[in-house]
Amino acid sequence: MRIHIMNLQDGDRLTADTFSDAGLHILGKGTVIRSEDITLLMQHRVDYVDIELREEGITEAEFFAASMKHASESRSNSSSSGTSTGEQPPEEEMKSQFLQTVHNYQNAFLEALTVGKFNATMVDDALQPMVDGLDEQKDVVHLLMMLERDDVNNYTHSIQVGLLSFYIASWLGYSQEECYKISRGGYLHDIGKCKVSLRIRNKTEPLTAEEQLELQRHTIYGHEIIKNSMTDEATALVALQHHEREDGSGYPMQLGKGEIHPYTQIVSVADIYIGMRTGKHGASNPNLINNLRDIYGMGFGKLNEKAVQALMQHLLPNFIGKQVLLSNGEKGVIVMNNASDIFKPLIKVESEQYRDLSKERTLSINELLI
Repeated sequence: MRIHIMNLQDGDRLTADTFSDAGLHILGKGTVIRSEDITLLMQHRVDYVDIELREEGITEAEFFAASMKHASESRSNSSSSGTSTGEQPPEEEMKSQFLQTVHNYQNAFLEALTVGKFNATMVDDALQPMVDGLDEQKDVVHLLMMLERDDVNNYTHSIQVGLLSFYIASWLGYSQEECYKISRGGYLHDIGKCKVSLRIRNKTEPLTAEEQLELQRHTIYGHEIIKNSMTDEATALVALQHHEREDGSGYPMQLGKGEIHPYTQIVSVADIYIGMRTGKHGASNPNLINNLRDIYGMGFGKLNEKAVQALMQHLLPNFIGKQVLLSNGEKGVIVMNNASDIFKPLIKVESEQYRDLSKERTLSINELLI
């Protein structure tokens, strides 16, 4: 089957030789894909390869990518024939926009890798339509769950951070123009990782001290790349500062409270929260409500308190009505947040009984179900 290189997995096997646009032979038929092979394909700007059909069948990400391609072709054919294809349902349109934005970020990432800068106009052309559609998505919890993907990578993470940064900025009262700039800062905050070795970025075991220092340099790389690509100093500062913490424990400059740009303060909260959801930052039980509890604690000294509180106040009501899986195996629906312990809600389970997690302390939410 034909697949985009960003959907390749370790162990996929090529069914045909792969060549660059210049005719250079990149990988041979029968190659078993590894991370370094994906990097090689990226460097030579190969977009699609042919692989053996996986036993588990096509992934959801591939399905939506194929759907997006089909929709694009259909729109093109419709335009030439003068017929209308109709409108997509809002959720499907949002997913399609998300995938288009993923592809755009990939292009910016690769361009920054090869020439040290990216086309800022292309970034805005991809991000602006998606941000414009956020006003119709009032349930942010549902949006984050809807756009969640199994193949989490730097691209999908950055886009989700950009979207959540937009919401937090709007909740804090920023203008529409500033909300977009803050969203763009979140979208590009990790662009400097293109200059970090893929081996380091994908390493599952603990990094050595030298590797950790190299990974931390992505903030400096990102600042340089954005400065080379656009005139927005605030976006460049977001890339440079998004790992700084108000208690001075961050990097690369150990800035303290009052020294971190207001846009960065927002993006940092979004970055950590999305990172927790995808199993980063040491989260032992990645689910949205438990992660909200964890980030709440970071609002006392490490992260900007106002940005954390805005996240809390606007996400907690979104959990009401959501289905959950409890630690005892029961499924239920959150019906009320407890004032005494906002992270231990009242849940109505399938047996029509109620579980008050603020009183039944041995019970916890294992998973939120979309």
